[in-house]
Amino acid sequence: MALSNLTKQQIATQVIRTLYSQFEKFPEDVSSNRNAPFHEAFVNAFSDKLDGKVSSIPTLISLSSWLHGLNTSLGQSFFENTAQILCGGEKKEFTTGKRNNLHIEQSQKDAISQIITDLSNGNQNPSLLRENYLIFQKPIISNLVEGTDFTADVFFENNIEIVCIEIKTVKPNKGVFKVEKQKILEAKAALKLKYPSKAIKYFLAFPFDPLSDTPCGYDKKRFMEYSVGFTKYFDEAEILLSGEFWDFLSGVTGTMEVILEIINTIASPNFMKEYDFLSEPQNRVTQRQNYLILLEKWYLFEEYNFLSQEGQLKAKLTNKKLQNLYNQACFKDGEYKWQRVQSLLTLL
Repeated sequence: MALSNLTKQQIATQVIRTLYSQFEKFPEDVSSNRNAPFHEAFVNAFSDKLDGKVSSIPTLISLSSWLHGLNTSLGQSFFENTAQILCGGEKKEFTTGKRNNLHIEQSQKDAISQIITDLSNGNQNPSLLRENYLIFQKPIISNLVEGTDFTADVFFENNIEIVCIEIKTVKPNKGVFKVEKQKILEAKAALKLKYPSKAIKYFLAFPFDPLSDTPCGYDKKRFMEYSVGFTKYFDEAEILLSGEFWDFLSGVTGTMEVILEIINTIASPNFMKEYDFLSEPQNRVTQRQNYLILLEKWYLFEEYNFLSQEGQLKAKLTNKKLQNLYNQACFKDGEYKWQRVQSLLTLL
């Protein structure tokens, strides 16, 4: 089994969107930098170590700021969107602000408090099976209380289970694990009340393993031991790491390798030149073959099919609105025009 062409195209459009945004923000002219006197003053102490590595301290500061923006974009957009594409999931908030917060039984809340106390004191090791047994117990007398707000970066439901995933930075802060564990236990308890007939799964996911010698490799035990307090509160079964995470979402072995292949194919120094080429509709006519080659290279299979079947498609463009739609550029400000695609697909 392999990823479908549609899935690859959806991932490719996320890659294009991310790259376009980062090219737009790249600091070409450091003279226009915002004022950063404290950063520059401290970094001056390392000027001898930076000699020959960066052209100037202002350049370093600009590039560092740009790289921070890329990290943020990957964490808050690319990883989440790609994960949702792979599994057909969505981001879902169970919060008071969204008027979608859940309730739990007081007995569940008490059981969770005891679990956290036992883990904190070292009286118990984290055990997914044991903890699920304790928090999923039905009370003799119902006494509902408000549960903790939580947001799943990826949420999906099928006939047998509810799955929630939070995607985390690969360098989690110290001291967060106790709070995370309590939130997750309350979330699972609340979800079990809402979906009593379904299995409830809640994972922390990390897109890659920074300690691995290979891009898609991972060592979960080593990764968890690297962060203080991680193994104290979490069972390995609650964690999805690197290739394991991406394979879990898609159900296809080697998914992370495919994602990286898509990125590496599109992400070249010629990206903006190629983007501009595909964004000019006239190139479909004047440079048709080169246009087709680039569409295939960028995994834009629907656009490739439109152009390959242009004669059949144009015969069905029976009104000006459809003709206008077909003649549009396939991108706008880095965003792929999926609505245009859906409209044209109905004609084939």
